[in-house]
Amino acid sequence: MAKPLTDHDRRKQISVRGLAGVENVADLKTNFNRHLHFTLVKDRNVATKRDYYFALANTVRDHLVGRWIRTQQHYYDKDPKRVYYLSLEFYMGRTLQNTMVNLGLENACDEATYQLGLDMEELQDIEEDAGLGNGGLGRLAACFLDSMASLGLAAYGYGIRYEFGIFNQKIINGWQVEEADDWLRYGNPWEKARPEYMRPVHFYGRVEHTGEGVKWVDTQVVLALPYDTPVPGYRNNIVNTMRLWSAKAPCEFNLKDFNVGGYIQAVLDRNLAENISRVLYPNDNFFEGKELRLKQEYFVVAATLQDIIRRFKASKFGSTEFVRLDLSKMPDKVAIQLNDTHPALAIPELMRILVDIEKLDWEKAWDIVNRTCAYTNHTVLPEALERWPVDLFQNLLPRHLEIIYEINRRHLERIANIYPEDPDRLRRMSLIEEGNVKKINMAHLCIVGSHAVNGVARIHSEIIKNTVFKDFYDLDPQKFQNKTNGITPRRWLVMCNPGLAEVIAERIGEDYIRDLDQLKKLLDFVNDDAFIRDVAKIKQENKLKFAAHLEEHYKVKINPSSMFDVQVKRIHEYKRQLLNCLHIITFYNRIKNEPNKSWTPRTIMIGGKAAPGYHTAKMIIRLITAIGDVVNNDPVVGDRLKVIFLENYRVTLAEKVIPAADLSEQISTAGTEASGTGNMKFMLNGALTIGTMDGANVEMAEEAGEENLFIFGMRVEDVEAMDKKGYDAICYYNRIPELKQAMDQISAGFFSPGEPELFKDLVNMLMHHDRFKVFADYEDYIKCQEKVSALYKNPKEWTKKVIHNIAGCGKFSSDRTISQYAREIWGMKPSLEKIAAPDDPR
Repeated sequence: MAKPLTDHDRRKQISVRGLAGVENVADLKTNFNRHLHFTLVKDRNVATKRDYYFALANTVRDHLVGRWIRTQQHYYDKDPKRVYYLSLEFYMGRTLQNTMVNLGLENACDEATYQLGLDMEELQDIEEDAGLGNGGLGRLAACFLDSMASLGLAAYGYGIRYEFGIFNQKIINGWQVEEADDWLRYGNPWEKARPEYMRPVHFYGRVEHTGEGVKWVDTQVVLALPYDTPVPGYRNNIVNTMRLWSAKAPCEFNLKDFNVGGYIQAVLDRNLAENISRVLYPNDNFFEGKELRLKQEYFVVAATLQDIIRRFKASKFGSTEFVRLDLSKMPDKVAIQLNDTHPALAIPELMRILVDIEKLDWEKAWDIVNRTCAYTNHTVLPEALERWPVDLFQNLLPRHLEIIYEINRRHLERIANIYPEDPDRLRRMSLIEEGNVKKINMAHLCIVGSHAVNGVARIHSEIIKNTVFKDFYDLDPQKFQNKTNGITPRRWLVMCNPGLAEVIAERIGEDYIRDLDQLKKLLDFVNDDAFIRDVAKIKQENKLKFAAHLEEHYKVKINPSSMFDVQVKRIHEYKRQLLNCLHIITFYNRIKNEPNKSWTPRTIMIGGKAAPGYHTAKMIIRLITAIGDVVNNDPVVGDRLKVIFLENYRVTLAEKVIPAADLSEQISTAGTEASGTGNMKFMLNGALTIGTMDGANVEMAEEAGEENLFIFGMRVEDVEAMDKKGYDAICYYNRIPELKQAMDQISAGFFSPGEPELFKDLVNMLMHHDRFKVFADYEDYIKCQEKVSALYKNPKEWTKKVIHNIAGCGKFSSDRTISQYAREIWGMKPSLEKIAAPDDPR
């Protein structure tokens, strides 16, 4: 087979990334050499690859800074409404290439580095991922920042600058082992510390009710030091800001102990304060009620609100004068979006500022809070919903507990007036859950304190209204909305799949990159042999490239003409990697039974991290690797079936595997995946989906035509019906011979000959307490996989379905999602207008 074009060779042919001539290559080389000169340590004259990477990053960053300053000046001149996106996670990945794409610099930089005898791809590979997120929630926040800048919205992302992001995953003897992600060890060229905006954050202490109002006293102070990262829009010269807070101990921290000789200990104790921003909690869809986590949540909210109010009051760019003192105008100029309940404390904290510090009366303050805040719900799984023990609040945030009690008192009074005969409704809707341990229900706090509540796919938003938050929907139906998630086409097509981006641009022009709806025009080419050939050729090149990557990094040889069947996402029971495992075993057994039959060859890849404390998820990884050991070493099977666990799945690996995938596995139990965004990335990159009617899969089937996806399994109503009558796994086990065989092999140690009991916990869970009903969908899934294999044997018909899918992707751009948030929640108007570049007259 021909070797694939390297990205470098391909870029020489590409128009979609902006031509090299647009930017002066000579200038870039001069700047690169200047940065390299300052990067080099004085006693070391030989540059390393990392020195070259930093020189290139700083050269590209130079092009950001002028635009960044001008954008902020532009906002102060125009005084638009600003949106603040509060999130405990921003899963940014790498920044260099994304910045070059958005600024139209990629070809010029490629040419400049080439002339300097360097390979730009090698330099890009040196950059560490900014892994400040667990999965979908944090990556969504990153896509949203890209879209907000590309749509000209005055937007700010606020979060925590974790010193250690999501752990690096190593697979050792088949088991997940976690390593700390020391992503900052070489420095981060994209951030700028802003000590002049350092803010104090208070914890502990006690509350005094005095004649002059309420005072929160005797607190411990931690300082929040902001680091700013520029967020460029797509070729519009707008550069927004992501501001991440880092915790610092104040100088006087415990130094009073110095008088009793405890000076050394006092200095060492500073670490306790600084631990707040040390590490990202590695849980996805699971609530861990630790004090440090609550500190993180309050820390980001308290620092951010001080910043928001300072900016609201300030008059002009760089000014320290406060001119806007009427806080009742705040909702006209400020929108705060809470990304899940993690930043829920913004509601009581803003109340505390308005009532205790700004001396507004309660009703007026509450009106401001309510009109300013909006809440996005990301999950309906009960174990994921945040419920904080009241005792923890009493100790850490005593004033906020009082405020939450008062919010709850007024809220329950309102309900009692509307439903006087329904005391049970009061219990269900209270912000405080009674029980052995009294807890604060943070989702209830968010709903009561916000003017808009949205789910992230149509089916999810309906589930919220009909079940989880039905009482709240009955009370305030006008609050509830849907905002189906999206992905940024810049990173998830132009950057990660340049070949496909170019083939599309040749047919319909380049405007689709900022208006993804234009992909509908590809329907005109669904029967065009040349286009079908081009799309198939790009997929094959991406597969060859990924196969080479696997061979280099995993030392496995795979058959690049096999179907690449991919499931990459966090490892979780509800995402049903176990259903995928059962299909692998069934397929393996079929090949063994009929070795001479003409099977469609598959390379099945599963990747994802398990939360370190989640035993079942770690066992699922162990099962996948164990199945791989047996299947991959069976000479009868040969290269017709290979099973690979993709180690350390992260944004950068996603950018490589998604363009190479043929089949995308989106197989969660209907009603459990709020939306999913990986499903959209695969669709945009020309993979076909096998999936349940869950999350955004429903809308994907609508947009592309259900006949162009492989839909199987129970629908939400079937799952609900089964919950009522009871799910009996044993009955499926006894009725379906292939399922029984697969389960017997797992439990008898066929895949773990050295430890026959290894998977007894998994077997026990699947047979006796599987909340996600794997067996109930097994039969339909296997039948559906047979259809997939049959179609794959007809490449032309397969590729036609691929084109239908790509053409149906328009809705799944985060630009569309953000336009809807802007218009329907924030009261802002998106714009595709360009502002003047730094070297143009204003």
